[in-house]
Amino acid sequence: MERGVMLAVCLLCWSCSVCVVTAIKRADMFPYGTLSGDLILAEGDDETSRVLSLPKPLYFYGSLFSQLYVATNGIISGQDLPMEKQYVDDGFPTDFPVVAPFLADIDTSGGRGQIYYRVTETPSVLNRVAQEVHRGFPDAKFTPTHVVVATWENVAAYEEQTRTAGPSNKVNTFQAVIGYDETDSYVLFLYPEDGLNYFGTRPKESYNVEIELPARVGFSRGEVTYLIFSRTEGPHYSVTSDEQSVKNLYQVGNTGIPGVWLFHTGNRYSFDNIVPASIGGLLDTPPTGGHGLSLDSTTPEYGEFEEYPDNTFDSDNQEEEDDYPHTGGDPEFQPAPAGGDHSESLQPASPDAPSSPSEDSGNQLSYGSEDVPLTSEPRYNSEPAERQYAPPNPPERVPEGDAQRTLKRQPQVPLEVVDVYPSHRNEHPHSPGGHVVSVEGDDVDFDTGVIQYTTENKETCARFQQQCSQNAFCSDYATGFCCHCRPGFYGNGRHCLPEGAPQRVSGKVSGTVTVGSTPVELNNIDLHAYIVVGDGRAYTAISQVPEPVGWALMPLAPIGELFGWLFALELPNSQAGFKITGAEFTRHAEVIFYPGNQRLSIVQTGHGLDDHNHLTVDTVVSGNVPFLPPGAEVTMDPFKETYQYYPSVATSSSVREFSVVSAERGSESFSFQLKQNITYRDCRHDNRAAVLETLQITMERVFVMYVKEERILRYAITNKISPVRVDPTGPELVNPCYAGNHDCDTTAQCIPLEGQVFQCQCATGYRGDGHNCYDINECDEGLSSCGAHSQCVNLPGSHRCQCQSGYEFGFDGRTCVDIDECSSTPCHISARCINGLGSFLCQCQPGFYGDGFYCSQTEGQTVRPRSQCEQHRDRLQSGMEQGGPPSPGAFIPQCDSDGRYQPLQCHGSTGHCWCVDFRGQERTGTRTPPGTAPKDCDRPDEPVRPKTHCEHHRDSVQTTSPGGYPIVGAHVPQCDANGQYTPLQCHGSTGHCWCVDGNGQERAGTRTPPGTTPTDCDKPDEPERPKTHCEHHRDRVQTTSPDGYPVVGAYVPQCDANGQYRSLQCHGSTGHCWCVDGRGQERAGTRTPPGTPSVDCDRPDEPERPKTYCEQHRDSVQTTSPEGYSIVGAYVPQCDADGQYTSLQCHGSTGHCWCVDGRGQERAGTRTSPGTPSVDCDKPDEPERPKTYCEQHRDSVQTTSPEGYSIVGAYVPQCDADGQYTSLQCHGSTGHCWCVDGRGQERAGTRTSPGTPSVDCDKPDEPERPKTYCEQHRDSVQTTSPEGYPIVGVFVPQCDSNGQYTSQQCHGSTGHCWCVDGRGQERAGTRTPPGTPSVDCDKPVEPERPKTYCEQHRDSVQTTSPEGYPIRGVFVPQCDSNGQYTSQQCHGSTGHCWCVDSRGQERAGTRTPPGESAVDCDRPVEPERPKTHCEHHRDSVQTTSPEGYSIVGAYVPQCDANGQYTPLQCHGSTGHCWCVDSRGQERAGTRTPPGTQRKDCDRPDEPERPKTHCEHHRHRAQTISPEGYPIVGAYVPQCDADGQYLPLQCHSSTGHCWCVDKRGQERTGTRTLHGTQPKDCDRPDEPERPKTHCEHHRDRVQTTSPEGYPIVGAYLPQCDAEGQYLPRQCHGSTGHCWCVDGRGQERAGTRTRPGAPSVDCDRPVPVAPTQRPESVCERWRTSLIEHYGGKPDAQQYVPQCEPDGQFSPVQCYGETTYCWCVDQDGREVPGTRSHDVVKPACLPSVAPPTVRPLPRPDVTPPTNTDITLLYAQGQKIGALPLNGTRLDATRSKTLLTLHGSIVVGIAYDCKENQVYWTDLSARTINRASMATGAEPEILINTNLVSPEGLAVDVKRRLMFWVDSNPDIIESANLDGSGRRTLFDTDLVNPRAIIVVSSTGTLYWTDWNREAPKIESSSVDGQNRRVVVSDGIGLPNALTYDSSSGQVCWADAGTKRLECVSPDGSGRRVVHPSLNYPFSMVYYRNHFYYSDWRRDGVIAVNKDSSQITDEYLPDQRSHLYGIAIATTHCLSGSH
Repeated sequence: MERGVMLAVCLLCWSCSVCVVTAIKRADMFPYGTLSGDLILAEGDDETSRVLSLPKPLYFYGSLFSQLYVATNGIISGQDLPMEKQYVDDGFPTDFPVVAPFLADIDTSGGRGQIYYRVTETPSVLNRVAQEVHRGFPDAKFTPTHVVVATWENVAAYEEQTRTAGPSNKVNTFQAVIGYDETDSYVLFLYPEDGLNYFGTRPKESYNVEIELPARVGFSRGEVTYLIFSRTEGPHYSVTSDEQSVKNLYQVGNTGIPGVWLFHTGNRYSFDNIVPASIGGLLDTPPTGGHGLSLDSTTPEYGEFEEYPDNTFDSDNQEEEDDYPHTGGDPEFQPAPAGGDHSESLQPASPDAPSSPSEDSGNQLSYGSEDVPLTSEPRYNSEPAERQYAPPNPPERVPEGDAQRTLKRQPQVPLEVVDVYPSHRNEHPHSPGGHVVSVEGDDVDFDTGVIQYTTENKETCARFQQQCSQNAFCSDYATGFCCHCRPGFYGNGRHCLPEGAPQRVSGKVSGTVTVGSTPVELNNIDLHAYIVVGDGRAYTAISQVPEPVGWALMPLAPIGELFGWLFALELPNSQAGFKITGAEFTRHAEVIFYPGNQRLSIVQTGHGLDDHNHLTVDTVVSGNVPFLPPGAEVTMDPFKETYQYYPSVATSSSVREFSVVSAERGSESFSFQLKQNITYRDCRHDNRAAVLETLQITMERVFVMYVKEERILRYAITNKISPVRVDPTGPELVNPCYAGNHDCDTTAQCIPLEGQVFQCQCATGYRGDGHNCYDINECDEGLSSCGAHSQCVNLPGSHRCQCQSGYEFGFDGRTCVDIDECSSTPCHISARCINGLGSFLCQCQPGFYGDGFYCSQTEGQTVRPRSQCEQHRDRLQSGMEQGGPPSPGAFIPQCDSDGRYQPLQCHGSTGHCWCVDFRGQERTGTRTPPGTAPKDCDRPDEPVRPKTHCEHHRDSVQTTSPGGYPIVGAHVPQCDANGQYTPLQCHGSTGHCWCVDGNGQERAGTRTPPGTTPTDCDKPDEPERPKTHCEHHRDRVQTTSPDGYPVVGAYVPQCDANGQYRSLQCHGSTGHCWCVDGRGQERAGTRTPPGTPSVDCDRPDEPERPKTYCEQHRDSVQTTSPEGYSIVGAYVPQCDADGQYTSLQCHGSTGHCWCVDGRGQERAGTRTSPGTPSVDCDKPDEPERPKTYCEQHRDSVQTTSPEGYSIVGAYVPQCDADGQYTSLQCHGSTGHCWCVDGRGQERAGTRTSPGTPSVDCDKPDEPERPKTYCEQHRDSVQTTSPEGYPIVGVFVPQCDSNGQYTSQQCHGSTGHCWCVDGRGQERAGTRTPPGTPSVDCDKPVEPERPKTYCEQHRDSVQTTSPEGYPIRGVFVPQCDSNGQYTSQQCHGSTGHCWCVDSRGQERAGTRTPPGESAVDCDRPVEPERPKTHCEHHRDSVQTTSPEGYSIVGAYVPQCDANGQYTPLQCHGSTGHCWCVDSRGQERAGTRTPPGTQRKDCDRPDEPERPKTHCEHHRHRAQTISPEGYPIVGAYVPQCDADGQYLPLQCHSSTGHCWCVDKRGQERTGTRTLHGTQPKDCDRPDEPERPKTHCEHHRDRVQTTSPEGYPIVGAYLPQCDAEGQYLPRQCHGSTGHCWCVDGRGQERAGTRTRPGAPSVDCDRPVPVAPTQRPESVCERWRTSLIEHYGGKPDAQQYVPQCEPDGQFSPVQCYGETTYCWCVDQDGREVPGTRSHDVVKPACLPSVAPPTVRPLPRPDVTPPTNTDITLLYAQGQKIGALPLNGTRLDATRSKTLLTLHGSIVVGIAYDCKENQVYWTDLSARTINRASMATGAEPEILINTNLVSPEGLAVDVKRRLMFWVDSNPDIIESANLDGSGRRTLFDTDLVNPRAIIVVSSTGTLYWTDWNREAPKIESSSVDGQNRRVVVSDGIGLPNALTYDSSSGQVCWADAGTKRLECVSPDGSGRRVVHPSLNYPFSMVYYRNHFYYSDWRRDGVIAVNKDSSQITDEYLPDQRSHLYGIAIATTHCLSGSH
């Protein structure tokens, strides 16, 4: 009954406007935190904020202030503060204006607290301040226009470390709020209940005196001026005076609320001093969880509690309310939570998630029981969304009548405009352990007429907590419970995800979509999405989309927009959808297309989070969509969409426009209307006000595409969410956190600080500096929440728990409980089941016998039902599960004698073993590979350590084919005991070794070939000497074809030890030798032919006379190709001793000779054919007559190519002495002859073939008859190409004199002949090959009989390969003249002969080997007895492959004449012999090795004793495989006569011997090598020394499989007596030998092949260089590693290449798991980026089909743009237009695609509108005109190694470039001519280069890490000097500021952008903290640079030093060079 009285008293207090309240909670403070728009003060002991400029000035006292400063020490000032020692330990007044909520010596260093501040105009905050002021000053007419909020959260006091053992854990939290309008200012101080834990601080200079000064709270005007120059103390006001008064701050107040203090602090017209509010506050004592009631005032200073009169608010007050400007639509504005239980204590929050409500949480005047109108239900009225009204206090449930009475007596307060604003970052006013005010049902009737409620049916946390996420806590409320995500997580409480981490979505898409009139069904195709929460990028990919619907669905970006809304980048005062919906929701969307009115329905259902914390969403689409042409491109502009939120539903409606560009239709514009609602489960028990809220989604970039080849539909959208009408790109939101252009890791949160400053903080579950974050393995670090009987499984950013075998999750979903197996009655009906923890037991009942699974009343009964294991086993053995006979190698389960699964199961074929449970299910983590010890299956499961990246890699390598055969040559990575990559990796097959980093990526330059010493991987990388020109030349020569065959005849230059050309060079194939200079150029006159003495190349050249024209001509003839091959047939002119042309010139290849004049020109009419006398060239020319038509024709025939090569086979007409055509013309190559008329035209019918008589051309033509079919056929055959070359191998039909086909036709090239009919058609069966008699074609055709079986068999055998090579060893059956099989068949290659029957089947017993007399096959076959078992066995052995090749080494059993096994069997290949029984089974103990006495197999066996362990072992070590092939090198143990192991065992193949114990186990240290004295095995073991590295290595080599088969080819290291590696190691199988060092590492160059002399291992051996040229991937990798200084950071991208140099399909950033897929050219596959421990599944790329060649590289310039930024990005050049100085991303496009290139440097020629670039892959310099369709032009392609920076001098028409490998700077004309080297000394890593045309000056950077510098010179290479050399690190980028005349650079080492004058003066820092700049340009007061961290273009304003803009291409990869392209040359262009 007491509780009823108390409630009545409380109701009475309400009616009288008096109620006792509790102190405020932190949740009742004004909203603060980064997402409330707060700035954060820097950590420290004495910090002052930047100036906080006020939008309008405020009056403090009587003075006007337009700016404020917030300081660490608990004060706000109107002017910049002095050092703290001038005021922190002094009392009031101060010398400067101060608002002091808690003035003390505060220190936030080391993360001990945060200080937030902001100025705001948010309506919710303005309204709350107005209400507070109206409460404390009822007569005030105050309408605030601005509010300043400053919050000190969890701040600590300054402590001297010498005084205490460590810092105190006492922290304070308090808040100051300044509200003001045009005339007045008011200040609120708020001190939450647990906010003050220390009350003063110790002076810094207390000199060991134990003194503590209490904090000062109050106000001081500071000094004021009087009499112009004089100053005096201004007024001040103190709230506290001693420590006790400080302690009272949160216990009392002057507003009626303990902890809330209000003061009038300034007025425009007259103000003397501070005026406090005058309302007392009651504090309940002691504090309780609810609202306790007491009428005793505890408020000092104010004495008694002062009542408000009923008419406190008169008409004037009401007018004031009506005049109040109600501004709506601001999301910060939200009503107080209904029924807010604020009694929970809050834990300190992290800096980025302060434990206060954000501004949307509202909490106006909701500190306790308040005098407000009571409502029973929230309501919606007809007011607009921005004008909804709600009471400012929590509604309470009271009887309806009382509520009405209270309303009449209730004092009024101003009504608020309410807008929904959900909490940010889970800054929820609840905490773990929250509780509800408990009310008994007997005391209060809750029936208000609206809700029937009893305490019996209330849902509580105790009953339903399992519905909350494991990362959430549960809070009880009056009507039920709610889930709230813990700090560091976000969501709706039921589903919580780690903040800041990227998210993944997976699901299925189904439904029917009608495209045009064609319905297409989508049947559960895959959808995957990846969202980078940190910048709002959402990527969606739908796979296996059929082509017609794939194009048509491109505009349907709304499918992917859902994920953008769920995880959008949040701007202040907003929140993404997942915080509202969690992972369970349903989205209904309808899309209507215009103009066709097609309708499509989209239903997307969220089903929760899977085991990997990935959201699962299924999509169903149905309806119609318009048809889009194949190949169309869809473009969608950025847009904004407004979402409206109601309880449990969010809705939106919008109209979108999109354009479609296709080849068929050109450009078209369409639109669609989207209406959608998203329903979800909302928790209303916490009584948050259910009022409408509106938020705005801005989709800044929408990218859609359909990839036809992959059938993938992709959407990429960048999303930001904000309040309505907020411009996400406005200047107030330029902080990178809000712009999304920060460089935080994708698994980090970006926390905005002041201005553009931000902080990166790794997401929950990750660790790092924020720029690089790594997943925390909670399982390994003991941070998991898993309980007993469970295992922890790590996930990215989190983990999950899974129950061990025999356990399952209980009711709460978290605790593992035992599975009651007995509930499924697994035992026999006559047995009882006993359940145990994790298992169960079956026991037969009394009187029954058995194992519990089967029980019988008869003891020992043999028949029992088959168990599950036995049924499983028998099913597999019978083949029932496969539907046929069992497959070889299938796993057969093993059952024990009772029919239960044996705990340890092993696979007989693979050798793997694992443990199983009673159901036969494999226990996780127990599988072991062959050769390793199986797990102890009786030992309980230990938590399984997750596999490392190395172990995953190792286990994923496929070393065995599906058929079980080993796959030779696969590289299996080696991992250490902890699963990490061993630093040195070696390929077991190739012998190559290399070093790897922690990721397993090969470290450049560490690979060594077999036989060379591997690199010391623990030694830091030494700088590699760059290759010389000679070495590059030598390595470039291709001496091996792609198939591995040697390329004969290539010239390979010879280099000395220093890499320089040897002075004498010789061609290995031709034998020519010559001298060369230092550049490898041949010295004239030094070439000698083979067999002649070489020239002395060390002898100085004699003074050389200038070359004559003949000599230049001769030397210019190219006789060798660029690859070094000799070019046959080139004409080389002959010069005399004086260098003049010899008068007679002859062609060495063709034999033609002719006379020449002094210029080498042929004299007409002097050419003679080979074999004819030459003309006398010294005879003077007769007067020349004009050339005839024949002579012109003859001379015009081109017999020599422009390069001087002879053109073979050209027809040259013959002219007589008068220059007329000879009547008979013949073709010198083909031999055809024909008659011509006077014009040289062939006379019809006169052509004769070679070898036939020529026609008499002087005989007059007979009247011409029409051509016959044969003649037309003959004349239509083209035997000569258009250029006059003969076409070899063409068949020309032969016609007789009448023009008919000759009956026999022959092919002149192949020699085949055949008969034809009158139509020229071949007569079947008449074709004869060359060299065989031809068929008599005049003989009448006999009827053709069909081919016999033998002839078909014979003709089907392929004896020639497609290329025409014979196939050796093929058996061709022999047929007689009638086509029947000859009775005896012989194999032409093997020599075997046998008899066959009429079907060609071999007759048993007739086969004879080569050299033996063949069987008489004509002898009649005796009646054939059935084959015996031996004969079947013998005949089943396959000795010949299906292709007819013999199989060597197969064992063939020997049978006697009766077909029985001969007692003694021998293996023909191995020489082993053994005895067999009548079944052919080997008799134990009878096997003898080759060369030993064979057993007497006729001697009867003695009674057989059971086999011993040794004998079983020996028998298991079979020496033949199941197929009958010998297994060479198997170790067979030796047993004594009693079957025991011989103490000394030896391996017959390797010669090793060792001692064994009784179990056959090797005794340590007893192994000896072949040829050394074996150990005395009878001698007891000496004390064992620890094994050496060699012995460990040797012992872990697996030479025998678990089944006892030898593992062939394993290398076993040899150790000496001391256990050290022998200096010389040999491989027992391959015979290779090599030298090793003390660590067993092979010494380079010491490996020798079998049979070759071994190297002396005590001598050093030189290393041979490798020959394979670098691939594009390897070059790019090398280039980037050089840029990174040889040691890339863990987050830096280095291309990963395959062993053959191709791009690995998966590429990753350094050691991170930020990965993507690439194609064969290294281009990123869109939509494949991931950030997960599981890398994307990328397939190896294949070359594109020949029918789809790569697109032509032509230029596509942007249209309608004056200024364009050009940037290089791998294999393309991009164009980014500028709009003023802003980056116009909407018009960006690809200017030029260059497949297979790596574009680095880029420059622009504004005069010719051409772009120039360097190509690191092709090693070229190129250019292209920026005109549509223009194609690239190669300017320079020789002697470039690593061309990078490039500059164009527009004025002088020159270009300059740096080559960073040979370290040189060169120049050339713009067309590539005039090339010269400017500098080749004192350069280490030249990178960037620019030229200033106006001054003729070059500047370049050299980022030599030891001494980086920036240099300059004139353009001609003069006046070289250093401009800057100090204070720089990696000066990557360089540009020229034409406005200031300064040189500017961006440094990737110091991260600074700096400028300096050319003379080194005026150096200044433009920006102090760049990311990773690469290249830079300057334009109109802005610097634009390419950034390798952001993979984009960044803009920096020169004046403000701020980053103003950013562009990120859709495909993210490194950007290189950057240049400005303009339509006209700018002033100062350089």
